Amino acid sequence: MGIILWVIFGALVGWVASLIMKTDEQQGILLNIIVGVVGAVVGGWIMTVIGGSGISGFNLYSFIVALLGAIVSIALVKALRRA
Repeated sequence: MGIILWVIFGALVGWVASLIMKTDEQQGILLNIIVGVVGAVVGGWIMTVIGGSGISGFNLYSFIVALLGAIVSIALVKALRRA
């Protein structure tokens, strides 16, 4: 994917993940993009470790993988903030 698609994909994934984790009011669009892109990397890594394929483009499978990675990333940040 090109950089523009990564930004759009990251914004969409980050926004949905922040809605699920109830952190949307704390995050702006820039943080949503960062969370989405980091989520795609983390989700792709997790899927590769368990034997699946990582992010393969702008499709539903990649969206779900990135969303799971973003949720894991947000959960880790929330846990570290409480400690």
